[in-house]
Amino acid sequence: MTITYAWRGEIDDDALDRLHAEGFGYPAGGTRWAERLRRHSLGWVCAVDGGVLVGFVNVAWDGGSHAFLLDTVVAPDRRQEGIGVALVAAAAEGARAAGCAWLHVDFEEHLRPFYLDACGFRETAAGLLAL
Repeated sequence: MTITYAWRGEIDDDALDRLHAEGFGYPAGGTRWAERLRRHSLGWVCAVDGGVLVGFVNVAWDGGSHAFLLDTVVAPDRRQEGIGVALVAAAAEGARAAGCAWLHVDFEEHLRPFYLDACGFRETAAGLLAL
């Protein structure tokens, strides 16, 4: 099958909830994703193969020149196929087309090779405050 990548693609709440749960290792919670994304995001990218959601990334923003990647996820059985890199590239293009000058991401240490090497992000100093 051929994977399609759609900026602001159609969201099926149940499919995205299952993908999130499977990808991040927690039970599905019945999140109303479509409503949340339309209300709070600059955009998002859906990766679909044969009608099945196999990847997703959310692009939040500050309403100006800064966009932020959130929730990059690929179905565990579809990892190592380049889907994640293609999701991030499509997200970067969507943010660029919307007029953003910067795309930020923070990540856990084990994802460093993915974001820095495979996706081309450069390392910066950042901070995090748990609320």
